[in-house]
Amino acid sequence: MSFIAPKEQRALITGASSGIGKATALAFAKAGIHLALVSRSADKLAAVAQAASEVGVKAQVYPLDLAEVDLVKEKISAIAADFGPIDILINSAGIAYTNPIADTSLADWLEILNLNLTSVFQCIQGILPGMRAQGGGTIVNVASVAAKQAFPNWGAYSVSKAGLMALAKNLSLEERSRGIRVTTIYPGAVDTALWDAKAVQGDFDRSLMLTPEAIAQAILQLTLMSEQALIEELILLPNGGNL
Repeated sequence: MSFIAPKEQRALITGASSGIGKATALAFAKAGIHLALVSRSADKLAAVAQAASEVGVKAQVYPLDLAEVDLVKEKISAIAADFGPIDILINSAGIAYTNPIADTSLADWLEILNLNLTSVFQCIQGILPGMRAQGGGTIVNVASVAAKQAFPNWGAYSVSKAGLMALAKNLSLEERSRGIRVTTIYPGAVDTALWDAKAVQGDFDRSLMLTPEAIAQAILQLTLMSEQALIEELILLPNGGNL
């Protein structure tokens, strides 16, 4: 099934060089949504932008390390000013980490919280003034089922995603009167490069996981709903359940 944006829209997507962010960017491009692509990797972003441009949308690359949280709000505001009014913000950048809580270092704890939670907070603050000025917008946060369910050795990651859940719920209540919709999607296991990271330990059957494209289609549908409608939370699991 194909979806086309009913009017010209611009989306800013973090983590757009790979995984869910990349798949979302390509799904948005096919729907006619212009793209501001944010990630650390300029080369990977350029490839995504090229693919998006080939289907006829404007796609611009903005390399940015979201782990540098002190700079994120200012940089995201500058991107919005350069690219044009942002109608849709997709917060999909994130990292994973496995370790018992007792063995988690303070440095690792802060790294997870900074990228998975604090950088999202700063992206939102960078985008909100523009959305308020134009009278609306849609913010989609990519969390995890780990925000709602405990998994051994995933404590720091779960805390970061549960914090994102609380952030989104409060933001939704504060901004809905201004026409700003806030949605959080909670995927189960998704087959991305996250599982290849040295910080993630586990033996998983990735063939049973969701694809990034499945998540991207759900995100697209959430953003193209009638402006009068809002799905605040969506849990999307593999048919085989949590892995």
